[in-house]
Order: sequence, then structure tokens, then C-alpha cells
Amino acid sequence: MLKRLILNTIIITLSLSTPCFALPLSPGDRLKVTIPEGEEFSGIFEVNLEGKLEIPYLQPLLVAGLEPGEVQMNLTQALIDGGFFQASFLRVNVSVVQWSPIVVFVSGATFLPGRVFINELSPGEKTQPPVPITGQYPPNRYLAAAIRDAGGVTPTADIKNVQLIRNGETRSIDLSGILTGEPFEDIPLIAGDRIIIPDSGKMNNELIRPSQITPTGVKVFLSNLTVPATGNAVSGIGRDATSFPYGSRFSHAVVAANCAGGTRGTNAGRRAVLVTTEQLTGKTTYLERGVNDILMRSTNDVNNPFLKANDSVVCYDSKVVQFREIIQTILSPIPILRDLFK
Repeated sequence: MLKRLILNTIIITLSLSTPCFALPLSPGDRLKVTIPEGEEFSGIFEVNLEGKLEIPYLQPLLVAGLEPGEVQMNLTQALIDGGFFQASFLRVNVSVVQWSPIVVFVSGATFLPGRVFINELSPGEKTQPPVPITGQYPPNRYLAAAIRDAGGVTPTADIKNVQLIRNGETRSIDLSGILTGEPFEDIPLIAGDRIIIPDSGKMNNELIRPSQITPTGVKVFLSNLTVPATGNAVSGIGRDATSFPYGSRFSHAVVAANCAGGTRGTNAGRRAVLVTTEQLTGKTTYLERGVNDILMRSTNDVNNPFLKANDSVVCYDSKVVQFREIIQTILSPIPILRDLFK
């Protein structure tokens, strides 16, 4: 009884003097164990694939899913129960010196659902020995980082009811504050966690903008090979013109492709085609609109939809330009024939 009372006193003291760690441990994490009276138990140890810590002379200690402070208390108990130390003389310190990459699974309303590898170490960190600094912080082992690495949420996602499944237990999390600047609970993750983003079944335009859980930008393919420019180089269609912030619309691509502007009589009737291929289904759809109609009704979601990754935008000349080109061909066929026989 006295032994248990002394141990509880030690645990309370450790809890008061040790900072509160919010991040639970996973396989691959490296811990520094310091016991001044027992150097044979001290050192840097890595959590094995079974989620256990193997310390000399002790049975493997299950630590996966526990916070470092809990491991510290459990290790203290194991050393006392094993008869290695008297409770009144034992001092134990456990600190994380390196947080490992972990694998989690993200499904539902994200652009790239599947197995996600988060908190990956840089090439330099992989070759360097762990530096024993207490309190190392891994910002990429949290819920928002996992969703971002899964391509971000789609515009139909229900971010108020994100599901986190761990060890068979499900927890519902509201991430709506991430878009408004309000506080939200960004849950620390461990290896094997499963994240499900429910689909609301309806578009939410508030989700179509850069954020911590949405894509930062989209890559679009543009083509404008005739009037008002004679080539993509002249049109200025380069990397900057084809990379758009997430939330850009069809009209932005039309302007970037130099499809708009110029002589109103010949260019106002130009038309643009938006070709979209759904990543998950492979289904391709297209939308054709007049350039002026796209620009003047730019707030209409049906007429001027948001751009998606790898969309293609093609511009076609007006009927006036087409007629002019036909007349020029009839009146001056020699250049056309020369090009054909080159």
C-alpha cells in the first residue's frame, strides 16, 4: 500500500512537471529515455512495427497510441514492478527526439482518396542521427495535413462531420472553422488511422478556394492557335498562364489564353470549349460557350463553371474571321498550296 502511494505521488509530480503532449506515438517514433540511476535502461529507442518499446531487461512495452507522458508513467511502473528500483529513488524522463512518417487512409469526398503518407522526412533528416531535443513538433501529422495530402476536399464535401476511425472507434470532427478563421480541432494522427469525408450531395462554393484542406491551384491546358494571336508563344501561354488558383473559373482561362479582346467586330463572336475529365470515373464532358457570353455572365455557375485540375480550354474564331479566311484562301491559294507540298 505504501509502495503504491509513493508511486502515485511520483506520477502526480511527473504530471505536474512534464508538459502535456497532444501527439500520440506511432511505430518508427524515436524516444529518449533518461534514468539517472540506471544508465543500462537509458538511451534512444525506436517504437517497433508492433507499436512496442524494447528496453533492456524489460518486457516490450506497448506505447503506440499513447502520449509520451503516459509512456513515462507506464515505464516507471514497469521498473518498480520488476524490482529494479525503489519507488522513492526512481526518476524517469521520456521525450520524443524524432517523429516518424506515418500511413493513414483517407476516403470519401477528396480528389485523391487512398493511402496517404504524411510527415515524410527530408533526405537530410533520413541520414542524420536524431538530435535529443525535447518537444520536437511534427506539423504534418495532423488531420488537416492528411486531407490536404489526399488532394483536398471536393466542393460537395461535408466538412462538419468528418469521421476519424481509430482502433474500431469513430469520432466526428467539425472542420468548418478552418475556412472561417474560427478555432477548430485538428486531431493528431497515428499510423493506421482512417479518415472519411462524407459527401453532402450538393455544391458548396465556399469550398472552392485555397485553404488548408483544399487544393492550392489547378493546372489547365490552353490552346489558341489562330486570331488574335498566331501561336501560343505570342499569346503568352506559359506556365503562369496555365496554373490557376483553386476557385478560378472558365472565364479566367479564356482571358489567359488570349481568347478575349481585340477587334470587337471580328473577335466578339469567338467561342471557347471547356473539356473536363472526371479523375475517378474517367468520364469526359465538354461545355461550349461564346467568349462574350462567358465574360458578361461570369457569375453564373452553369455558364461559367469553376476550373478543375487538367481541364482543357480551346478557342475558336468567329464566323466573321472564318469567312475572311475562306475569302483569302480563294483569292490567294498559292501560299496554302505551298504549305501543303512542303
